[in-house]
Amino acid sequence: MNRLQQAFELFDKYNKQSPEQVVWNGETFPSEYFYAVELYNWVRKIQPDANEYLLLASRSQHIGRWEIPRSDYPEGRTGYLKWRSDLGKFHAQKAGEILQGAGYSPEEVERVQQIIQKQRLKLDADVQTIENALCLVFLEFQYDDLIRKLSEEKMINVLRKTWKKMSKAGHDAALQLQYSPEGSDLIAKALQE
Repeated sequence: MNRLQQAFELFDKYNKQSPEQVVWNGETFPSEYFYAVELYNWVRKIQPDANEYLLLASRSQHIGRWEIPRSDYPEGRTGYLKWRSDLGKFHAQKAGEILQGAGYSPEEVERVQQIIQKQRLKLDADVQTIENALCLVFLEFQYDDLIRKLSEEKMINVLRKTWKKMSKAGHDAALQLQYSPEGSDLIAKALQE
């Protein structure tokens, strides 16, 4: 087994510990494992020639996310941003430990960590690909659930922020997805301006 496959196996084993579950097409998966695989799949679709660092980052982007619950942080935007910042550092550190164990050099680990932490978004092509893929995972697998939880106004705001994060490649892929009638309507409204 090569070190890429070994790292994937270690990431997957870790993420399969996720206590939250996702049911997709009648099958149940540990949520962080499911989303990691789907993020990887989107990276491969958007960038078929993706380099090893990008593939590693895609499979470990949210590794162990359940270990730092949102509920441990204050309500509101400040608490949310602190949680997201702490999560990014945690994911990078956890992925780094696993990558070192799989034989990656400190320089290689650092490159994966830069992508995980989304450093230089819009300037680094690999970071932009990860951002596109994250947005596409949201739109494909989580969007309809969120529609049921938020007001139309808040959903339109979420969609506009999501759209702003993506590049043209992300936009093109997002427009090819199949949405519920309500989901399609909200996207149309969000993109009007």
